[in-house]
Amino acid sequence: MSTTSTPATPAEAQGNRSIGDAWAAFRARTRGGDLGALPVIVGLAIIWTVFQVLNPTFLSAPNLVNLALQCAAIGTIALGVVLVLLLGQIDLSIGSIAGLAAAILAVGFTQLSWPLPVAILAGLAVGALLGGLYAFLFTRFGVPTFVITLAGLLGVLGIQLWVLGKLGSINLPFDSWIVQFAQQMFLPAWLSYVLVGVAGASYIGSRMLSARRREAAGLSSTSATEIIIRGVLLVAALGFAAWYLHTSRGIGLMFLLFVVLVIVMDYVLRRTRFGRSIYAVGGNVEAARRAGIRVNRVYISVFITATTLAALGGLLAAGRLAAANQSSGGGDTNLTAIAAAVIGGTSLFGGRGSAWSALVGIVVIQSIASGLTLLSLDSSVRYMITGAVLLLAVIIDSLSRRSRALHGRA
Repeated sequence: MSTTSTPATPAEAQGNRSIGDAWAAFRARTRGGDLGALPVIVGLAIIWTVFQVLNPTFLSAPNLVNLALQCAAIGTIALGVVLVLLLGQIDLSIGSIAGLAAAILAVGFTQLSWPLPVAILAGLAVGALLGGLYAFLFTRFGVPTFVITLAGLLGVLGIQLWVLGKLGSINLPFDSWIVQFAQQMFLPAWLSYVLVGVAGASYIGSRMLSARRREAAGLSSTSATEIIIRGVLLVAALGFAAWYLHTSRGIGLMFLLFVVLVIVMDYVLRRTRFGRSIYAVGGNVEAARRAGIRVNRVYISVFITATTLAALGGLLAAGRLAAANQSSGGGDTNLTAIAAAVIGGTSLFGGRGSAWSALVGIVVIQSIASGLTLLSLDSSVRYMITGAVLLLAVIIDSLSRRSRALHGRA
């Protein structure tokens, strides 16, 4: 999932690449330690195969629809974690921020009679303010983010309990828009197929433009044949997924929102100066500073974005549960979001990863949880398996870093 540039291989340095050149370049990158999304894709295929063999219900359309909805809330939080990890920092308070945003939504909407949009904006604003506070403490006083966010975990949890008051649990009306959005709103089938076509056309168009720019600059580029084949395969895969999900309830709007956030963040990271600055700071902060990047601004922007996404994830979770309570954002929310980012391919060492890490990582974790639930196994087994997968992901990341260093790609 990395977007870090690597030196051209011999196959890549010969102008317009054929499919054979592309395969040779892929093998060269793999041998050089640039594994990309390959480990997590292979792992996800193994997980899905094992659970489907043990329980034929696992890959049924109704279960996959539920799986997608379960991914949306924590996946949104994990998207913010990806940004923080790209800087080589950490945020341990994302779960508490999610819980506080849910509490503000519930209290504001049901007890203070705020309009729903106002309650939602209040939750998001508090999340953004907390991110700004973290960034101020980090850039002004140099306090490690581990300490700042650990204190934030406890402090924000206290605020959440204070906001909820003595009741400790507040239900949201089932006919409210936020609950309907999280539980009952799905794309119509025709619109799903239209979006699949738009995705395929956008992919082919953007890759063609990129190839032309590289050709104009005298660099190697992907051939039109390869781009079209990839585009057709993408449309076929997405089209089949949309058709299969629509044999049940279809694609939930909450999951679609999560995917749109991932796509937007992927564009920001790959195509904008701000995104390139994040990779530069995460790769080598001193080199980034000497290159003229305003490092403190990058830290402030990233922390505000990450905590706002955590608040948004908390609001989606509250809508999904139709309630906010003392356990909102608690339990394993923090660890699940961080684990999703790492399992998806974001490096704990900073500078490597992509927005898609949040999507594939949370799908892996929720697949494990869903499969074990169908097998009626205890949650302790889920924690052990998820921990093992996380450890494996970190080991692969460490080994790939070592391999890239040996091949001069670090």
